[in-house]
Amino acid sequence: MNAAELLGAQGPFARHSPGFAPRSQQQAMAEAVEAAIADRSRLVVEAGTGTGKTYAYLVPALASGRRVVVSTGTKNLQDQLFFRDLPRVRDALGLPVRVSLLKGRANYLCIYRLRKAVMDPRSRVSRTKLGFVDDWAIRTDSGEVSELPPTVVDDQLLPLVTSTADNCLGGKCPDFAECHVVKARRAAQAADLVVVNHHLLFADFRLKEEGFGVLPGADAVIVDEAHQLPELAAQFFGEKVSTRQLSDLARDIAVEVQAFRDMPRLTEALDQLALATIELERPFNEVGAGRLGLDDFAERPGVASALGAARTALDECRDTLQAVAERSTGLAHCAGRATTMAAAFHHIAGDAGPGLVRWAESAGRGGALHAAPVEPIDGFRRFMAAYPGAWVFTSATLAAGADFQHFTATLGLDDAATLRLDSPFDYAEQARLHVPRGLPDPNDPAYSDAVADTLVPLIEASGGGAFVLCTSYRAMDRIAERLRAALPFPLFVQGEAGKSALIEQFAKAGNGVLVATASFWEGVDVKGAALRLVAIDKLPFNQPGDPVFEARLKLIRERGGNPFIELQLPRAITALRQGVGRLIRDRSDRGMVVLCDPRLRSKGYGRKVVASLPPIPALKEPAEACAWLREEFQATA
Repeated sequence: MNAAELLGAQGPFARHSPGFAPRSQQQAMAEAVEAAIADRSRLVVEAGTGTGKTYAYLVPALASGRRVVVSTGTKNLQDQLFFRDLPRVRDALGLPVRVSLLKGRANYLCIYRLRKAVMDPRSRVSRTKLGFVDDWAIRTDSGEVSELPPTVVDDQLLPLVTSTADNCLGGKCPDFAECHVVKARRAAQAADLVVVNHHLLFADFRLKEEGFGVLPGADAVIVDEAHQLPELAAQFFGEKVSTRQLSDLARDIAVEVQAFRDMPRLTEALDQLALATIELERPFNEVGAGRLGLDDFAERPGVASALGAARTALDECRDTLQAVAERSTGLAHCAGRATTMAAAFHHIAGDAGPGLVRWAESAGRGGALHAAPVEPIDGFRRFMAAYPGAWVFTSATLAAGADFQHFTATLGLDDAATLRLDSPFDYAEQARLHVPRGLPDPNDPAYSDAVADTLVPLIEASGGGAFVLCTSYRAMDRIAERLRAALPFPLFVQGEAGKSALIEQFAKAGNGVLVATASFWEGVDVKGAALRLVAIDKLPFNQPGDPVFEARLKLIRERGGNPFIELQLPRAITALRQGVGRLIRDRSDRGMVVLCDPRLRSKGYGRKVVASLPPIPALKEPAEACAWLREEFQATA
């Protein structure tokens, strides 16, 4: 049987998998993926919600007999794919395929660093927690820190008991033979199919360029949630120096120096680096969410001097370490890290060359400095050349309408075949669309209040069960405040708990209202009546002022193009479709999408935006929309 037949009415899934129903869209995708793997070609597939794209690429991948790497968007999706979907497909096909799950090194215990932390008398981490990890280290097979209870794992502990590409000693480590990262990589190299995430795939490419790649020589790379790639690619093909890297380096130097009593110059240098890093953390805390152009960041009070002090301290550490590097493996490794980091710092802080964008971004207690190409095309082509087999890119949202150009042009996929498969869900039966009238301009200071007031009767009519997706934190806070005062239903707001916990609480409540921003627009799967209304405050155009986005707009203008048509609108449509896609996740789901932005009616592009959405019947009047919601959800309550 070919891949389409395996997923058909006479295939093993239809015979042995409860609840499985053949879908023509799934079979069409499986056939296309099978051909791409056989031909070692490139394929871009948009598979609408409910297509069953995971099986559509796993079946031909496993049946091909080739070595395949599957990359997902997040570690959670990676676990879901490996522990749930992959075993089911492998069992149904009855194939003795070797599979492996590989994560980044920060997910695995580092035995060497754990021993250092346990023996370090200056460590401020709880000795009880370190003792717990030390006991667990004897029992664990995988070394995955996710096995540890959340009460033990925290931001202070993890850096001490895991490694990074910067601080790993590699083959010179005394615990190399027992290294959990090495064991996981060896398992990956022996596997027929390896499941990774996008960050690890890009990181492996960097190692490959240096001659140390760990993923097997793949015949095919399948990228799920591929809509995330353009943004990730821009970051990975650039340079980055973070305050976290600087503080980790200072801490690791301090640990190495303990074995020596004749290094006053190095002790002084690392103290200066530690102090300079603390001073550099402060201005990052004032950046807020988002990115700030490096020149604008440097003009803020005290920033230029903080940057200069950090750069000088890092250079001094580098020079001092190089002079004593031969005295221990740890010092030699710290010297290499300082040299690499100093070169990146100088590159970022130097004059911006053509096609380069530089910015500052807050993270944790501090932040990071970045420099990256405005366009990732050249870097991404090198990336694909490092894995010279088939490439399959898939997601529920890759096209703006029927046009894939926004995705393919960004990554240089001019020769890729494209396939767009609509969702098999019956949107005409399962859903309704409502675009409220009479709202003010989205730039009006009163807009968020008006959105909240518009949503109150609709959420009352649905009996709760609503996602309110916002395009900014300010709008989220204001709308949440307004809804909390007006509605009797449980209200959940992003930031009040972790993402997974909020979704679980929302689903369990059954009549909750969740107000959130961008991170909830995708990767959220609430099936059933717990989610019956998805409201979006306005079209998700990128906020002005983001230096990376502004650099891309400028480049399009310089080429004589139209930035709005070529970048801003396609990106907003793709993001909007992700948000709308939260509503119908199953054949039995029902509900309403409410798009509050008046530009859908007043602007010429509004019709194009609506046409890009699933074919959902529209209810024009508020009374009509409320009546439909009451009839659907309160009549059966």
